[in-house]
Amino acid sequence: MVYLRWAKKGATKMDNNVFRLRKSRKMTQEELARLVGVTRQTIISIESGKYTASLTLAMKIAKVFDKRVEEVFILEDGD
Repeated sequence: MVYLRWAKKGATKMDNNVFRLRKSRKMTQEELARLVGVTRQTIISIESGKYTASLTLAMKIAKVFDKRVEEVFILEDGD
């Protein structure tokens, strides 16, 4: 199962609060990765904005933090 999407030039951008939420709970990248079933590298890539989580992964991450997806991931207009 693929959880990452490569950000295309000119595409709508997706920002996220994963780093802030994870740090506020004193959670490591490894712990979050284990809870949602991905590698630590995937969490690093999502936090840095290099990759955008799939809908499934975004929902899993939001559930870990007891937030709605829209509170964790923010859609930014690319225009």
